[in-house]
Amino acid sequence: MSEKTMQPRGKDIQRKWHLIDAQGEILGRLSTKIAELLMGKNKVNFVRHLDLGDYVVVINAEKIVLTGNKEQNKLYHHHSGYPGGLRTTSVSKTRSEHPERLIVHSVSGMLPKNKLRDQRLTRLKVVIGSNNPFAGKTII
Repeated sequence: MSEKTMQPRGKDIQRKWHLIDAQGEILGRLSTKIAELLMGKNKVNFVRHLDLGDYVVVINAEKIVLTGNKEQNKLYHHHSGYPGGLRTTSVSKTRSEHPERLIVHSVSGMLPKNKLRDQRLTRLKVVIGSNNPFAGKTII
């Protein structure tokens, strides 16, 4: 009797759509749930080297909550690669200009740093407001 481990193939991957309302949710706790859905860790046939995750649509991105003094004290840093190219942005400025970037940045930091990261992030759709442009999809 030989026991074999089943490896899912490309045709076996079935991606579902998940709708998440971010209103009143804490950013870090919501990001861990989103990262788990994007990786496919909630599925029975999860393997680390394949991209088995689902699509995630997040609505009301501007109404996400940060705990403590993060709204005033937390900073995002980005370097252009040139001398003197360090750019720093506060959370409050990012929230006022691009509130969807708060969620994308947080989820990106929680995904594994490998070749599958960009593929997984393309399946994350963050929407400002409560209307869902992906309503025609089969959303769970």
